[in-house]
Amino acid sequence: MPGAASLRARCTPFQARYTPRTSAGLTGYERALARAGLGPVAGIDEAGRGACAGPLVVAAVILDPRRVPAGLADSKALAPPAREAVYRKLVRSALAWHAVVIPAADIDELGLHVCNVAGMRRALAGLAVAPGYALTDGFPVPGLPVPALAMWQGDEVAACVAAASVIAKVTRDSIMMRLHETYPEYGFTRHKGYSTAEHMAALADHGPCPEHRRSFANVAGRSPAAGAAEAAEVAEVAALAGVTGAPAAAVGSAAPANGRSGPLQDDRGPMVDLMEPRLVCRHSA
Repeated sequence: MPGAASLRARCTPFQARYTPRTSAGLTGYERALARAGLGPVAGIDEAGRGACAGPLVVAAVILDPRRVPAGLADSKALAPPAREAVYRKLVRSALAWHAVVIPAADIDELGLHVCNVAGMRRALAGLAVAPGYALTDGFPVPGLPVPALAMWQGDEVAACVAAASVIAKVTRDSIMMRLHETYPEYGFTRHKGYSTAEHMAALADHGPCPEHRRSFANVAGRSPAAGAAEAAEVAEVAALAGVTGAPAAAVGSAAPANGRSGPLQDDRGPMVDLMEPRLVCRHSA
């Protein structure tokens, strides 16, 4: 029977060689996986999951380990000018990247989580360089063609996931800026479709537009008449209670998915990838 020293010698080399140190920095996981023969490593993340208007955008990125952009971080931690500067560096330096845009109508029809998982699969499949491993932000994604690890706050601890978060966020923000030109009354340039007080007030005044997610509780049934009735009811309750002041804005939440789990499919194909001259959503070096 082998002794304790023999067991340690046999059981710990993988951990010693391939577990990143806490001081390894944002690229520690990618370097450890590459040493284990599991590269290249793709990061996958989304933008717009919590919004009640506009698309969900999912991106996958494989970084060139020799050309990781300076200033790369979780997209939420970057101010817009810094985020856009990192985006421009990423699209030039990444080995491969792919972004998938899922419209609000598909989210309403299939459910947010189904769309999110399907978008992650599609983003990974769209990469022009085949990955050996995938890191996802937040939750496991079944059905990926390579081994994968779901990471809590992955966009804060893995460079490739942070890169995917930047690609997804800048892509989605650009879409919302263009939607503002069509629907200026909602103020999409300022809140990007999230449930701010300004956005909820515009919904009460104008009702939802085609880009709103009508399966969301704070969008369903919204119309000018509904908004006026709701405001009158709130005012009446406040008057009876002797309360003055405006109520806090409602925070949106997704309605339960409708149970469908099939692929996102219509006459256009499984999903619509954003393909425009100024925002090409597929790249390989």
